[in-house]
Parts: sequence; C-alpha cells; structure tokens
Amino acid sequence: MNTLNSLSSSRRGWLLAAVGLSATSAVLWFTQAGGPALNRLGDRPSRHLDAPYRYPFFVSTSGSATARLEQEIAHFQERVRQMPAQSVAQGLEQSALALGYLKMARLTGQSHWYLLADQTAQEALRSMPEHPEAIAVLARVAEARHDFDQALALAAQLDGSKEALSVQAAVHLARGNLVAAAEAGDRLVDQTLSPAAFTQQALVRAAQGDDEGALQSFQYALEVEEAGDLGSAARTRTLLGRFYYERGQLDLARGLYHEALRILPSYLPARLNLAQLALRQGRYGLAAQYYRQVEDMGSAATVYEPLVQRGQARLKPLQHQPAQAEIHWANAELQLRQTLAETSAGSSAFGFGHRRDLARLLLERGRPEDTAEVLALMEAEVKQRRDADTLDTYAWALAQMGRWQEAREVVQAAIALGTRDAALCDRAAQIEEALGNPAQAAAYRQQMLEIDPQFDQNARYAAGLGIGLGG
Repeated sequence: MNTLNSLSSSRRGWLLAAVGLSATSAVLWFTQAGGPALNRLGDRPSRHLDAPYRYPFFVSTSGSATARLEQEIAHFQERVRQMPAQSVAQGLEQSALALGYLKMARLTGQSHWYLLADQTAQEALRSMPEHPEAIAVLARVAEARHDFDQALALAAQLDGSKEALSVQAAVHLARGNLVAAAEAGDRLVDQTLSPAAFTQQALVRAAQGDDEGALQSFQYALEVEEAGDLGSAARTRTLLGRFYYERGQLDLARGLYHEALRILPSYLPARLNLAQLALRQGRYGLAAQYYRQVEDMGSAATVYEPLVQRGQARLKPLQHQPAQAEIHWANAELQLRQTLAETSAGSSAFGFGHRRDLARLLLERGRPEDTAEVLALMEAEVKQRRDADTLDTYAWALAQMGRWQEAREVVQAAIALGTRDAALCDRAAQIEEALGNPAQAAAYRQQMLEIDPQFDQNARYAAGLGIGLGG
C-alpha cells in the first residue's frame, strides 16, 4: 500500500473506489467524471489530446533523462571502486549499478547497456550469491533477450516479489499463456498499484480481447503516475497509442505518441510508431524523417536497428527508390543474422536476435527461395512463443509454402487466444479465400473492420513495423 499512501487523498480515494467496480462501471464512472469516453472506440478522436492523457507533471528541459541517468551510473561506478573487492558492501553497490545500466538500456534501446547490466549483476552475485536485486536484473535481461526459460528460472528465485511477478507476466504473455499472464499481472497490481503494473495488466487484457478492461488498466496507470518517472510515462502512452492505432483511431494514437516524446524526446519506440503511422497514411516523407531521426539519435547499436531498416525497406519502393530498398533489406538481414548467431552461441556471446524478426523480414521481402528457411525459423520459434503475432507469422510462412490447411489451423489458434487484431483477421480471410471458403473469408473481413474500421491496403503494408502491444 506504499503507492497508495504516496498519492493525494483525492486520487487515492478515486483509485480505491474504481478498483472495486466492474470494468464497465469503472470506465463509465471515469467518463462521467470528466475523462474521455474510453469505451466508445468508434468515436472520432479529438485533434488535440485530452487532458487525462497528458503527463500532469512538469518536464524539465534543463537536462536530458539520459544525462541524469549517466550521473546516477557514474555515482555508483565510483561507489563500487571505493568498496573492498568482492565484499558485501561492493555487491550492494554493484546491484545498484546493474539496475542503473538496465534503466539506461530500456531508455535508449542500446544493447551494450544490457550487456553491462548482465555482467555487473553477475559480479554482484559473486559477493552476495542470492541477492534479489541482482537476480531481478538478470531476469529482466533474459526477458529482453527472449531467453524465456532463463527468465522464469530466475524469477522463481524471487519468491513472488513484484519483480518476479512482472517478469512472469511478461514472459507468459509472450508465450501466449494468457491465463498465467493474467494471474501474475493481477497479483502484481495488488502488490504495487504502480503505473508499470497497471500497464502490464493492460497488455494482458488486450491480448485476451478485453478492450474495455485494457483501457481501464491503462487509465489507472495514468492516474497513479508520480513526478519523475519519465520512462514509464512515455512507455504507457506509447503502448496506449498503439492500442488506439490498432483500432483505427489514428489521430489519438498520434497525439499519444507525441505526448510520449514531449515527456521523453529520446524515446525511440514512440518515434518508430510515428513512422509506421505516417507510412500507413501515405505521408512517406514524414515517415522517412522519423526513421532518419531514430538513426541520428543512435550513437551506439540499438535493439531497434533492424526494425528501422525494415521500415525503410518497405518505404523506399513507395518513394520510387527500389535500389535503396534492397540496401535496407540487406542491412536488416545482416544485423538480424549476426545478432541471432550471437544469441545462439550461448553465454560466450550476447545477442538480441529473434527468429520471428528474421522470418518476418524474409516474408516481407518476398523471395521464393527464402520460404523454406522461414518455415524452419517459425517451426523453432513457436516452440518458445505462441502469442498472436508469432502464430500469425507462422501461418503466413505456411501459406507461402502453399500449406493452406495447416495455415488455417495456426491462424485459428491465434484467433482463439482472443486477441483483437485486424491484421490477423485479414490473414485468416486470405487463407479462407485460398481454400475456397468465401463466406468464411467475408466473415473475417467483417471482424477486421469491426476492430479497425480504417484497415486498408496501407494498413496491411505498414503492419509489423511498430512497437506493438506484444513487444
């Protein structure tokens, strides 16, 4: 209850009242209290972002968030040097330093900070073999690398703590174990009532197809925000913007992305999602500008680089630059293969390559000679991940091989998760058409438009180029 105690009495009373309401009642209560009508997804969003979505605290322009975090890291680096080698005191400082590195990794997306976080946490455990803060950092790094078995094993050592529940919720979500993800996410909310907990809960509810519940959780995340937690505030708005993007409310999505950048100008996921939005709307010059900004802001390798290259590869043919597109395809493939090889090499290397990302790149590029490799990649990937995005990519790979009945079974398994995804319904419709089932294809098209009334060829072309709700 520490989080509640730190809130103002009015905000605390609001939250205590709201969490006791049903999803429908809580959202309607918020609307009547002056907030936006979050449950009316068909409404045309305002050109200007409504007040409840805006960050309510002062955002300093005197120094960047990365600069402040660099100062924090420098402080703990000096503290580590001052402590006796491999002492408990040094272990404590190393744990704090590892957490600082992890914060920087999340803020910048730069992979070397994840490596430093991992190495420093390992060093802390040499002095303090079961120190929970160091174990939590290692679990978070394993989660980021999609080493899900390791992440869960480490989380199990944390004995139901908020760090353990957060990792478990994220990993189960990625694996499509939505019941387990919901259980962990709800327990996390009960423990902390924090913005991060409510945002995690929102992601799980969205994956279950509970749009109303997801919006309720997103709103709670905004309501319990406190001054200074800029990274969490930017992330929540970016993910909420993505939620609205996937339901065709593009103006509101854009406003939330821009609000995330007002809070944290260096937040790359928001800029990448703006690039995707611009591409979908046919604003190709603007999309190219956002991609250039992401590249210019990356002074070191980031986990987003292959996505930037893929986005540019999709963009260049629309700008009548096919040769440039081939360069970007090649760059993205090289980066993904390199990091995938590093990931597969084990503890001697430290990569962030993911099979699904490489498979999707090869599918988007559309070379027939790549289809066998794509299928092999996805057959391996679905043994570890079975969320809707992964199953959709697997179904796409099977369809490219002409294995339509198997593709149908996989896409139906994805739909059975409950996730409301217009692109997934579009894939299902294409498969049904190939199988000669026009009535079923039409039903899926209707579902597609119910989810996203603006879903069209441009939306189809831009699919997969943003930072999504599933990560």
